[in-house]
Amino acid sequence: MENKMNKEVRLGIIGLGGMGSEHLRNIEAGKVAKARVTAVCDVLPEKMEKCGDKYIKFTDSAKLLRSGEVDAVIIATPHYDHTAIGIDSLKCGIHTLVEKPISVHKKDAEKLIAAHTDPKIVFSAMFNQRTTPQYIKLREIISGGMLGEITRVNWIITNWFRTQAYYDGGTWRATWAGEGGGVLLNQCPHNLDLMQWLFGMPSSVTAVCSLGKHHDIEVEDDVTAFLEYPNGATGVFITTTGEAPGTNRLEVCGEYGKIVVEDGKVTWTRNTVGQQQFLRTSSQGFARPDTWTIDIPCPNNGPQHIGIIQNFVNAILNGEKLIAPAEEGIKSVELGNAMLYSSLKKKTVEMPLDSSAYATVLKKLINDSKVDKKKKQIKTADAANMGDSFKY
Repeated sequence: MENKMNKEVRLGIIGLGGMGSEHLRNIEAGKVAKARVTAVCDVLPEKMEKCGDKYIKFTDSAKLLRSGEVDAVIIATPHYDHTAIGIDSLKCGIHTLVEKPISVHKKDAEKLIAAHTDPKIVFSAMFNQRTTPQYIKLREIISGGMLGEITRVNWIITNWFRTQAYYDGGTWRATWAGEGGGVLLNQCPHNLDLMQWLFGMPSSVTAVCSLGKHHDIEVEDDVTAFLEYPNGATGVFITTTGEAPGTNRLEVCGEYGKIVVEDGKVTWTRNTVGQQQFLRTSSQGFARPDTWTIDIPCPNNGPQHIGIIQNFVNAILNGEKLIAPAEEGIKSVELGNAMLYSSLKKKTVEMPLDSSAYATVLKKLINDSKVDKKKKQIKTADAANMGDSFKY
């Protein structure tokens, strides 16, 4: 396919659930330049009725990908389908933007990434929180060495509150076969991506993940994880969908003070002297470095989903650098998998995670599931054969 500056990208949207429909509305409203939706796809035809006759409709993603009607697709299906459809899209030479998580588990993510063999095909992931100005500023400070060596990270991200009605409202939600996990697979891929984007990958993970602690579900809805990093730094990651009003506070400590990201603000309490230098050279037992506090101004929110889609389109048309290359999505998948694996096995997990070992554990969870399959009507992954996700 030919894509040049000043041309438009013909987009297909696969999956018209909550996020797929939101992406469609944004593009229809003209919020993404040089992009036009030409085709939509959903396994449930009724979800496409609202589109009228504006787009070519498919109930089979494979037919859409081979139709010649699209240059690129956004994959916004339930999680397991990200792998199979993503692989098919890349093999068809279609530019691909996949919703988070890129796959349910690390082994599938490895297979999906391996399918991206043509560098001319743009492969991006919907990690829209990378466009949040507060996190961009924090990354600049860390990567620029201004905070010094990181010693501790704490993220309390408990404002992902969800009701029982939320979980009951989707047949695929909150099951091992339909979703592959709970808060770590649905809400927290954004936060886990930011953790590795900002601080790198830990060397070990120890976690307690409570299954159905607050809701009538079989997957995790409450997590506390302890992370150890190669330089000796430690991290704590706490999340749940069962706490209201909840907190979103990221605290980062380094040689030159503490940065807190909370309520849309970035506050740096800066040491005038490095903490290690001061503790080794001060002659006073209870002294501490002088500090000064900086409230770092940042605009609110950032472009979020629209920004990622625009970046995807720009990368196709003129080679703009991707904000969130899909290959980087394996890291957030691995972090979430490691937390679950640590909790289920009741042990510390050394990183990198053994992807085959975790896939085996997940398969057993699906096979042992007590969820009423007729009631839930799980369509995304058959528990008997683990679905398309485990075939590719």
